[in-house]
Formats: sequence, structure tokens, C-alpha cells
Amino acid sequence: MKQDVLDKRLKEVRDRLIGVERTSANRIYLLCEAEQVYDVCAFLFDELTLRFVISTGLDAEHCFEVLHHFADDECGCFVTVKAFIRDRENPEIESITPLIPGAEWIEREMHDILGIGFKNHPNLRRLILNDDWPEGVYPLRKEVKT
Repeated sequence: MKQDVLDKRLKEVRDRLIGVERTSANRIYLLCEAEQVYDVCAFLFDELTLRFVISTGLDAEHCFEVLHHFADDECGCFVTVKAFIRDRENPEIESITPLIPGAEWIEREMHDILGIGFKNHPNLRRLILNDDWPEGVYPLRKEVKT
């Protein structure tokens, strides 16, 4: 999909976004609240047929962020859906694994190390941490001292 066509098609999900950032000619960030992430990712994956690359999570200043990275191999563009989870006490977001099975392990990893719950994930069990790791302690959260 050519870049100008991609830009035009992204208007179809504008109402689900809180912002769009273009950091370079081939890098677009779609910012949304956690509640909109599944719909935005479904649009990119199903409607635009972008390739899912990976997801990342981080403990940001006042929220958690989950970033789902997609590639448009035809135009060489990368589109990242950056979802903000504002509830730090009970961080939850809709899983994209039912839509994209390849997201299963990375969502499990984020659950393990950041404590983010992925609603409707088919198998949200520990992946990385030892079985004897203390419950409720997430090594990549800012409040955990190493």
C-alpha cells in the first residue's frame, strides 16, 4: 500500500484515536486509550492487511503503555498503535491474541514482567519468571528496586 493511500485509510479510525504522530516519512504512531486498542489493531491487520511485527510494553511516567508494531511492506512504513493504560493499580487492556495468534507470547511476557492484564487472552500464564517469583512483584515496573 502506498504511503499516501495509507494516510487516507487511517482516517477511517480517527474517531478511536487521541492523536497521530509522524516521526519520519515512514514511521507513524497511532495514540489511543486502552479501550480502543483492539478495534484499531483489527483495522490495521484485517482492513489494511499490515503485518504484525511485535508488541512492547513500558512503565511510563503516569501510565503503562502497550505498543503494537505493524509493517506495511509495500511502502516500507511502520505503524505503531500506542495504547495508554491509565489505571496503575489494575492495568488491563484487551488482548489482540484472538485476532493475531502471534501476539500470544509477547502478551504473556508483558504480563509477567509488567503485571499488565490482557483481557480475553487464551492462556495468560507465567512465561519468563521462575515459578517461585513473588506474586505481585513485576521486575520492569519503576517502583521495583533491583
